[in-house]
Amino acid sequence: MGTFDDRERAAEAKFALSEEQNFKVTARRNKLLGLWVAGLMGMGEEDAAAYAKTVVLSDLQEVGDEDVFRKVRADIDAAGLTVTDAQIREQMALLLPEARSQILSDSN
Repeated sequence: MGTFDDRERAAEAKFALSEEQNFKVTARRNKLLGLWVAGLMGMGEEDAAAYAKTVVLSDLQEVGDEDVFRKVRADIDAAGLTVTDAQIREQMALLLPEARSQILSDSN
């Protein structure tokens, strides 16, 4: 039974590490998305960083990306910018591998 228990603990640890890494990647992607939107709005560096934090925090409302999308969509609309839903979703998709790369390089 000891070997089975060891394997089970190892699998649980691997799963936990994977979930933690996925959380960090998504948070980094949301930060990068916030910085992108802030750039579209012409924000300065400090304001952009503060705005990016609000985008990251918006992801804690529900599971998935829709809460982040809705926040960014509403902020873009409020700023009077012309950005389509497809452009926002495309940017989210493009930033995901970049965020993953940054997180992986941070952990080395």
